[in-house]
Parts: sequence; structure tokens; C-alpha cells
Amino acid sequence: MKKTLLATAIAGALGASAAAQAATVYNQDGTQLDIYGNIQIAYKSIETGSYNGAGRITGSDSEDELFDNGSTVGFSGQHVINPGLTGYFKAEFEHHADEEKISNGLGNGDQAYLGLKGNFGDARLGSWDPLIDDWVQDPISNNEYFDNTDSTRDLGGLYGYNTAERVDREGDKFQYMSPVWAGLQFAIGTQYKGDAENDFDVNGYTNRNGSNASFFGGLKYAVGAFSVAAVYDDLNNYKLQNNATGDYSEAKAYGVTAQYTIDTLRLAAKVEDSDLKVNGESGDIMRYAVGARYGYALSDNFAGDLYGSYQYVDADKNVAIATNRGAVDSAGNYAGDDNFNEFILGATYNISPAMYTFVEGALYDRTHDVGNGVAVGAVYSF
Repeated sequence: MKKTLLATAIAGALGASAAAQAATVYNQDGTQLDIYGNIQIAYKSIETGSYNGAGRITGSDSEDELFDNGSTVGFSGQHVINPGLTGYFKAEFEHHADEEKISNGLGNGDQAYLGLKGNFGDARLGSWDPLIDDWVQDPISNNEYFDNTDSTRDLGGLYGYNTAERVDREGDKFQYMSPVWAGLQFAIGTQYKGDAENDFDVNGYTNRNGSNASFFGGLKYAVGAFSVAAVYDDLNNYKLQNNATGDYSEAKAYGVTAQYTIDTLRLAAKVEDSDLKVNGESGDIMRYAVGARYGYALSDNFAGDLYGSYQYVDADKNVAIATNRGAVDSAGNYAGDDNFNEFILGATYNISPAMYTFVEGALYDRTHDVGNGVAVGAVYSF
């Protein structure tokens, strides 16, 4: 489960895969503590790329496994400081339900933050999903396992990875989100990385920013069943120097998404731009996407979600490698695989208010069919 199930927000209990309510373990004198979590176990079979020593794709093989799909245990709490001001926190920890005996237990943090909220808005500090993820990307494909590519994937590409590995886009953040005024809301924030950190000194690159604060911000407007959101992130902590060539790589991200809901149907469309410099070469990776999610209820005992997304990725040749390792051949030359289509289809079925199953399939239109696959799984939430 990528995050929470957005269908619950647009469909209510009818036809939506709804998680059970968190358990309140303490609620007295304005202080409340809740415990929640889920167990997610799934099976996947995916075309996995093979790469040479230079990180270039040479082929792919179908690989399968039974795996944990993001099982978590979470704690949240709040305390009423005065009638117009509340302090709160949230902390989530992941574990590997499929191999719990040999895993590190609750050793992997998912998100954690503390904040103040009230009539003035909401201010928080810590680690959580990027604003562009919540406001721009999720309405298209907030799925169980497969996802459309985005600017976070491109950041991983700056280091020569084929995923968002080693990209800490969620940590060390401060954000302020305004109240909603006549349908209008804005958010601004920063990610601060001090010169004592070496998060980005990996894979032959060095972060040359020293102590640095980035900027991100967004604007959202909703009227009736229609809403539109725009987000900008300067990603200023990702100015990297290639240790071998001395060339710089950096990025900026822009995105706009509009969505409309009709009963239990949500329709969304997105335009997203990763403005990149990769090893001294500049260019853009444009993404145009549409998505839909429908909450069905054929009977009291047969309900769930049907959903899908399509994304067209149009990358300039000189930066296409950031999002697609297949954009270069085994000799390191650009092979022109810089425009491609991404399809994701899925369905869920509610076994009970706390438990559901899912099936998903994805086609990514990459060289050697890298990333194509299917996944099925089950989720129990509490």
C-alpha cells in the first residue's frame, strides 16, 4: 500500500477499501494516544533489469517472490494546549511480515514528525511524503504496489540508479500549511541538509552544497467536486558533482494536477516536469498522465475499487538516462529510448472493513520490458 487509500476520501465507506480505525489507548485531559498499523503480504513477478559494471542495462529476467508490501506499526498523539492550538506527533515503523524471524523487526522508519495546528494552519517538522507527491502525483496513481514514475525516480537517476534508492526527499523538513479560505489553500516548506551530513555522497558523486536549505511550495483550489493543485520544488539539496568528470547534476520539479469526483468515481489529469542537468547536460523530462478510481458495491458482500492510470513520458535525449537506464546502450551511447508509455491497472476486493485483497499489473514500455509485471496481495489494517 503506497500510502493511505485515497478512495476512502472520495467514496466514503461505500465501495472503498477502508482501513479499520486506529485504537485509542489513552484519551484524558486533552491528551490522546492512538496505535494503528497493517500487515501487507504480496506476491510479484517482474521483469528485472541486468546491468554491467558501468550501470548500463544489458537485459532482463523475470523474477518473482513473496514479499512484504509495506507493513507498518504507527503511533500518533495530540494534546490540546489551548482551545485554538493543538500539539501533535506521528511515528510509523516498517517491518517485514513475510520474513519476520530473520528481519530487523521495527527497524525501518517510514515517517515521523511533530507539529502545531490550529486556526492559524498547520506547522510540522520531521519526515513525511513530499508535497508534490501528496498533491500532484497521488491523485493519478495511489496504488498498492506499482506506480508511475516521477521526479523522485529521476533524482535516483542522477546517481546512476534505476530507482529512487538513496534519495532522502522526505527527511529534515519543515512545512507550513494554511487553513482553507473559500476553497483556497497554500503550503510552503524547506528541506535543510547541514554540512555534517553525507546523505548524497554516493556512487561517485559528491554533494557540493554544504549547509543548504531548499524550497518547496504549492497552491490548491477546490470548488464543489473539482480541485486543482500546483507544486514547485527547487530540489536544491541535489546539486552533485561527478567525481570522475567534474560535471554537475541538479534538478527542479514542477507539477499541476486537476481532479473531479462523481459519486464514487474520481478522475484526474497531471502535467509534471523534471527540469534536469545530468553530468553537465540540460533537459526536461515531461510527464502527461490521466488516472481514474471507481469504488464499486455490487452487493453488501461484494465491494472494492477498480483503478488505472496512463502516463506518457517525453524525455530530452541528453537527460533521459535519469529516468530510464534503457536510454543508453551497453557502450554508454544514447539509444533513443526517451519517449515511452506507462500503464497500470488494478482492483481491490473488500473481505471485511479491516481486510482486503488486490491485484495489479503494469507495463512500462522500457528496453527489455524492464519493470513490467503483476502483483497480488492481501492487507489487514487495524
